[in-house]
Amino acid sequence: MDFRFSEDQLTLAEGVRDYLTGTHGPEVLRRLDEAGPRDPAIWQGLVDMGLTGLLVPEEHGGLGMGLVEAALIAAECGRACLAEPLVDTAFVGVPWLLSQGQTDGLADVVAGTRKLAPAHAINPWVADGEGDALVSVDPLRQLTARPAAVSDDPHLLNLGALMSAAQLVGLADAMLHQAVEYAKIRTQFGQPIGAFQGIKHQLASCSVAIEFAKPVVWRAAAAMQDGLDSAAAHVSHAKLAASDAAMLTAETAIQVHGAMGYTYEVDLHFWMKRSWALCGAWGDRAFHLKRIDEAVLGGSLPIGPEHTFA
Repeated sequence: MDFRFSEDQLTLAEGVRDYLTGTHGPEVLRRLDEAGPRDPAIWQGLVDMGLTGLLVPEEHGGLGMGLVEAALIAAECGRACLAEPLVDTAFVGVPWLLSQGQTDGLADVVAGTRKLAPAHAINPWVADGEGDALVSVDPLRQLTARPAAVSDDPHLLNLGALMSAAQLVGLADAMLHQAVEYAKIRTQFGQPIGAFQGIKHQLASCSVAIEFAKPVVWRAAAAMQDGLDSAAAHVSHAKLAASDAAMLTAETAIQVHGAMGYTYEVDLHFWMKRSWALCGAWGDRAFHLKRIDEAVLGGSLPIGPEHTFA
């Protein structure tokens, strides 16, 4: 596989990052956390950029792009801790519906008037919207008990796990950035803690884990897009690598913030909670380790000189 991104792919991701940076900052997260109203302009902006129709075929009004582009955008959604259900709707729900031959209503998805809440029997998700509110580790999603179809389709599981992994690398990037910036202004013994060798090593370990996880996620997206037999194992490896990177970065960021990451004094807790939620969604660490072991033992993912995870 060739993991180099095209100029168009990178431009698309940068455009999404710029848009979310300008419209979905921490003040939006604080308002939602206080049960404030959503800003419909944020969702409409995502629609206007064509992101709800990113994976919808052109004959149904979409852009007809692939899972690699979707994973890049999902990472940007994680970086912004996006509270809108874009990933659920456009990058998990749409490709699963297409795999089932269900094209009715795709035009409504593209228009932004239909939001999907795909669920899997392992980690069923429920929808945003009106209904009985649910307690969640990630309160920004404003989840409700509106019924959502549960499927045992492994393709849906792979899509959910892949897009969770993509969001996790974005979340980890954002938490590392917050930790680095805070290390510049928090002082001990008269100097910034970022000058201490131990802190530098911790932050560097986070950076290495994130940079390792990213190509693993992109490879999994390409494997699913190309329909490889080993795609499920690649997805599980991506979920593991991204979850490990996000958890390591969250733990380090908490330490850098002097444990204030658990409090409302800083905004770090929003990204931490989303990371915790996604690490368990669509199969936790033990589940995906088991899948990788089964793939290796079953011969669909040979490990040896002819195959590496690099």
